Amino acid sequence: MARQARPRGARKGPDRYHHGDLPRALVREAVHTIQRRGVEALTLRGVGDRLGVSRTALYRHFDSKQALLASVAGEGFRTLRHELDEAWTAAGRGRAGFEAMGRAYVRFALRHPSHYRVMFGGHLDPSHRQAADDQRANGREAKDAFGVLVQAIVEQQEQGIVRPDDPQTLAMYIWSVVHGVAMLALDRILESPQDIEDLTGFAIERTRPGISPPKS
Repeated sequence: MARQARPRGARKGPDRYHHGDLPRALVREAVHTIQRRGVEALTLRGVGDRLGVSRTALYRHFDSKQALLASVAGEGFRTLRHELDEAWTAAGRGRAGFEAMGRAYVRFALRHPSHYRVMFGGHLDPSHRQAADDQRANGREAKDAFGVLVQAIVEQQEQGIVRPDDPQTLAMYIWSVVHGVAMLALDRILESPQDIEDLTGFAIERTRPGISPPKS
């Protein structure tokens, strides 16, 4: 008796994912799920099922949703650090580079909304037993991204164009400004790309007097 052909498009059985970088594929599928349905809808089993990965293969890389979210956040912080550093350097550093970093931060949030919400949305549980190493890794990644901003402030302080306050405090102040713009954009309170661009520019412009050296 002839063997019945599998209907085109039919789902293959578990473990159909046999090539490439499986952890990266799982993170990518998690990002897509978050973008479509939100962080709350993400499940480890659902991500594995959509890739056709067996439970054994899945849990070899991520033993919990928290572990998967930690990888999403880590990828986000690495990308953010790269984009901030690139904006700072490409614009020639100094005042222009600093303004470019502010715009790059908001652009990152808009281009990577799933990463951004995991990074800053309070979804990572530091008490989760497995996630301890991941939390430490994410802490390093976040510190590196934040460090790009801090170092840019220190360099401008040396040039005499930023007030000689604690660089960490100045960085937190600036971060709070651009983070606020990014969240207004992600939550669609800002209704158009032009609204986002206008507020980003205004926020960056008005931040400069607050970090400039006091007039003697």
